[in-house]
Amino acid sequence: MDVQNEIKKLREQTGMNRKQFCEYFEIPYRTVTEWERGIRKMPAYVLRLLIYRVKHG
Repeated sequence: MDVQNEIKKLREQTGMNRKQFCEYFEIPYRTVTEWERGIRKMPAYVLRLLIYRVKHG
């Protein structure tokens, strides 16, 4: 699983821009930006938790 592309895809599926996504999940903007750009590696379990939260509210 390519976490870098999956986080961006998830964010786009929610219809939120990066700022809204960060505020909703209470994740620092810079962190999400670095995850999406591949500068910082997002742990796979965090992605699974975000997907779960999107699906189940």
